This record gives sequence, structure tokens and C-alpha cells, in this order.
Amino acid sequence: MTIPSMFAREDPQALEIWQKSTVAIAGAGGLGSVVAVSLARVGIGRLIIADFDVIEPTNLNRQQYFQDQVGMAKVLALQENLHRINPHSQYLMHHALVTEDNIVDLFGEADIMVEAFDRADQKEMLIEAWQLLFPDKPIIAASGLAGWGKTDLLHVHQSGNLYVCGDEETELERNHTPLAPRVGIVANMQANIVLELLMEIHK
Repeated sequence: MTIPSMFAREDPQALEIWQKSTVAIAGAGGLGSVVAVSLARVGIGRLIIADFDVIEPTNLNRQQYFQDQVGMAKVLALQENLHRINPHSQYLMHHALVTEDNIVDLFGEADIMVEAFDRADQKEMLIEAWQLLFPDKPIIAASGLAGWGKTDLLHVHQSGNLYVCGDEETELERNHTPLAPRVGIVANMQANIVLELLMEIHK
């Protein structure tokens, strides 16, 4: 196997595992776009990403998009950006609302699910449906990431195949919104767990 030069400093055994893996990301906003960029940079072989939203100017304070992409579907803009970062991986994008009825069709081939929604009801729906449909496949969720500071409160809580990253307390308020630093930390906690779990799944 010829290793692309961008991965030359990575552990070849780990890279081989990551390149043959498929990771699902539900949501392409602050969490999902950051997770996707991090996983693309380390060489995950295939990312399946679904989101129904379009880019707004207010997204740019924490999401992996650019001014000239405002108005584009997030999944299409993200696909463009991921290809620029790492053209060696596959990116299967779905401009669609994720529901209980289409989870299998959208994400059934994935080894791991990353939950990257904003709304609590969407998070709950995805977690419950994924655990019912794919009880042996991990899902990595996020809860409590708005505001700034309090890095020491961020942690990972595991319950079976469910992993929750964040402080699990902070709620969205008018003057306590998600910002790039804390969102980025939690998203990269999610991405880091993905790598760790893939090593266990494919060992």
C-alpha cells in the first residue's frame, strides 16, 4: 500500500485500520464539521455525513466553512472543504433530515456513529434509534458545550456503547451560545474516541 505523503508520520498499522473504516456523522454544524475535518486529516477511509441545513453567516464563528460558502448546503460545502484537505478519502454526503425512518438507509454501513445535532430532541431520537437498530455499534454524542472556559468540566461519560462528551450541564441561553474553542474541544474529544474505538473494533 502506498501511503499518501500527508500521512507519512502516522503509525502505519493505525492508518491501515482507519483507512478501511467508515464513520457516520449526523449533523454538519459546529460539532459535525469539526469532527469531519479532524477525521479527514488522520485518514479515515470513508465518512458518511447527513445534514439538511444551509450555511448562515452566524455559523462562521464555530463551523468549518468560509464566507463565500454562505447559502450553500452544509454537506456540499463540507464535501468541498474535505476534498481540499484530504482527497484520498471518500465522502458520502446526504442533504437530508435525519429521522428514525432513514437512519438505516443513510448510515447502516458505518462502523461508528457520531451524534452532532444542536437540538436535544434530535439527539435523543438518534441515540435511542441507533442503540435499538445497531446495539453493537458505538455512538458518540455531545452534551454541554456552550460558552467559554470551564475546560476542566469537560469529560467523557460511557454507558455501554454510548459515549457522551461535554460537561453534560451547560444549556444554550441567549448570552451563552456555542463558540469555536469549547465546541472544538468537545468535537475533537468525539473524534479522538472514534480513533480509539476503531482500533479496538478492527484489532
